Amino acid sequence: MFENLCTLPLSSELFTQALHPKEPILAVGLSGGHVQSFRLPLVAGASSDDEDGDTSVLSTGTSTIDTEWRTRRHKGSCRTLTYSNDGEVLYSAGTDGLLKAASSSTGQVISKILVPFDPSGSADPPTHLHALSPQTLLLATDSAALHIFDLRAPSTLSSKPSQTHHPHEDYISSLTPLPPTEASTSGFSKQWVTTGGTTLAVTDLRRGVLVKSENQEEELLSSVFVGGLPSKPGRSKGEKVLVGSSNGVLTLWERGVWDDQDERIYVDVGRGGGESLDSLAVMPEGVGDGGKNVVVGVGDGTIRIVQLGPNKLVGETLRHDEVEGVVGLGFDVGGRLISGGGSIVKVWQEKMTLDDEGEDEDDSDEGETWARKRTLDGSASDGSDEADAEDSSDEEGERKRRKKRRKAKGKKQSGNGILGFKGLE
Repeated sequence: MFENLCTLPLSSELFTQALHPKEPILAVGLSGGHVQSFRLPLVAGASSDDEDGDTSVLSTGTSTIDTEWRTRRHKGSCRTLTYSNDGEVLYSAGTDGLLKAASSSTGQVISKILVPFDPSGSADPPTHLHALSPQTLLLATDSAALHIFDLRAPSTLSSKPSQTHHPHEDYISSLTPLPPTEASTSGFSKQWVTTGGTTLAVTDLRRGVLVKSENQEEELLSSVFVGGLPSKPGRSKGEKVLVGSSNGVLTLWERGVWDDQDERIYVDVGRGGGESLDSLAVMPEGVGDGGKNVVVGVGDGTIRIVQLGPNKLVGETLRHDEVEGVVGLGFDVGGRLISGGGSIVKVWQEKMTLDDEGEDEDDSDEGETWARKRTLDGSASDGSDEADAEDSSDEEGERKRRKKRRKAKGKKQSGNGILGFKGLE
């Protein structure tokens, strides 16, 4: 169903990625504290007059990935990123306890505030950011706090959250907005689903935490909303939230029936439980076979595709990385799949014809040579990178902590994932 278009090595481990809502732009947040913005290759058949940017970053054989800007945004790791609704602002939060708003086109910081401390008075590392509307920004943390910030203007952060809720007892592992109902006058979401530990919760912008599920006896790691499914009078409205667990099971939750899961799909099965399902993304209309499909990023570095309705795996398994899990998944405005994990990002496109497969082979040697050079030289592209060495211990500690939270199952650390390049065929 998909083939690898290009592979982008990163200077340190990927912690978070965000896709621009209107343009083919990818932002990544790294364990070393860097935030980098890339302009992705044009979709086949598209054209652009924009010749700006660092076109030496990566050649796909027909086009390039351009670095728009790169900066050392946080002193610790950059934990989470999100774009504003119009794409003009990129929000980031890191283990240095800072939440920053920056121009998405230039990377210039517009405003910044401190992330509220946890109940013990210690720093509270962020886990997720989401711009609910032009006026509301959500921030989730390790202490299970859910802060709601009022945005007086699209680029301005208030100094303190207007509300704070604690929907879970464990860190908030995912945050998914629920689309507005037909009665909504604003057109923006006012409710969202979070997962934390072994529970799922629904929170309302005005009424706070509405409901919390029963203990699911399995760690819930990722979530995504899917609408437009077949409705069943009296049983289903065709709207579900899908939740990925730590043991390879994808659970389906009927909207409005939040006390317990509705269905289960076994994505990865193994002795003692399957691999963790770390990220989820809904396949857009017009991409794939026309069915309702969800793409799943797995802890073993693979990408699986689940078709809803039959509730089964379809297509071939994609390989993102040989070692690291897939922590980021999404589709850009051109309908291409973007996967992130370890120290690489991959861009996937729908397979065209068999005749096209041989065209990429001529570029594989050039791509690998570039990647080796990028691995050696990549950290020198930003004026603030001299601090990288000082933070190596912090980065390694954060890496281990993150692996523990994802409950990785004894994978052998035989490489860093940068020079594998199985996708460059």
